[in-house]
Amino acid sequence: MYLRACKTFVSMKIKHTVIDRFLRYVKIDTQSDPNSKTFPSTAKQKDLSKLLVKELKKMGIEDAEMDKYGYVYATIPSNIKKKVPVICFCAHVDTAPDASGTNVKPIIHKNYDGGDIVLPDDNTQIISPEAYPDLKNQIGNDIITAGGKTLLGADDKAGVAEIMDFAHHLMTNPKVKHGAIKILFTPDEEIGAGVDHVDLKRLGADFAYTVDGERLGSLEDETFSADGVTITIHGVSQHPGYAKGKLENAVKVAAYNLTSLPMNELSPETTEGREGFIHPISIEGIAEKAVIKYIVRDFTVEGLEEKENLMRKKLTYVMKSFPGSKAEFVVKEQYRNMKEVLDKYPQVIEYAEEAMRRANITPIRESIRGGTDGSRLSFMGLPAPNIFDGGHAFHSKHEWASVQDMEKAVETLVHLAMIWAEK
Repeated sequence: MYLRACKTFVSMKIKHTVIDRFLRYVKIDTQSDPNSKTFPSTAKQKDLSKLLVKELKKMGIEDAEMDKYGYVYATIPSNIKKKVPVICFCAHVDTAPDASGTNVKPIIHKNYDGGDIVLPDDNTQIISPEAYPDLKNQIGNDIITAGGKTLLGADDKAGVAEIMDFAHHLMTNPKVKHGAIKILFTPDEEIGAGVDHVDLKRLGADFAYTVDGERLGSLEDETFSADGVTITIHGVSQHPGYAKGKLENAVKVAAYNLTSLPMNELSPETTEGREGFIHPISIEGIAEKAVIKYIVRDFTVEGLEEKENLMRKKLTYVMKSFPGSKAEFVVKEQYRNMKEVLDKYPQVIEYAEEAMRRANITPIRESIRGGTDGSRLSFMGLPAPNIFDGGHAFHSKHEWASVQDMEKAVETLVHLAMIWAEK
């Protein structure tokens, strides 16, 4: 039996620290690096993780600790006698490589009036309600942006700040009854390595929620399934002055392979909703050898296989024109649609929806055209849907966050902890 939804609740009184924390955290450069061979991929991610451990300990969370990989683990002890499932709240400290995260200058635009927001450090960067329709729901709220030369870092420092504010509220308000709560902050989520070295035994949680979504009320229980495909072309190299009839330039072969794929479909720029895509992310090489890396996305494994079979077919066709060359086609699984796991534990979603209703928020069940740490955590045995954090336009200089929505996210987490204790 699930908890009965109530129509109206009195807004929870929380002495919020979330915005002060967020404004401090975004100034710390934590950009991850997809080309790094280390873990975490950049040492500077640990700068924020160390600060979080210090702040958690100051709250009285004695076991807060960062391990050698940059993961932060912490426990808010249960304050009830009965045994209830251990719940984890998770966010990632790194920011995306897509835009600079250095010298972020957060700006609070008070009492947003519904118009364009022109960023002061680069007047060509304009955040408009036409481009970002959810701004139309923010009139009267306070909007945080960067200055225009960097991303903001709401992805996912909004989630980090919200979990920290949530922890502060529980530690300073013992009347809020809850079971044991685990906190996990991860590095390198933006480059797909966020849980590569996570210690789930050390974490000791039964269920989890990543706080890494966007608009108010968003509850994401489904992600893409994802593969990486690497095509390596081995050409025939010859001196260009004497190459007639001999040279098979691997760079040109790679180019033909790229252009053999559909131009007006199956790409990120031509798909939406539940449509998957094939996306080349890099190409490099010389006449002798060229390598193309793709990411392939679909909501089903069958959809992935269809796209990969199409890629094989196109590659075979191209290679017929280059009989002296050879090609390698390698598929690497990245993550799978977490809905396959979450459907087995419907209470995880039901309780999150109930928590939002108690915070006077309408839950919006959505699918992610991407992935989160929760995707892989779910298949590692820790079911983990994704909750909104109030940020928008992630990975760009237009990134923005709503102060009021961030505070609502904190309220949702508090209600969620209480609901699990009630059950």
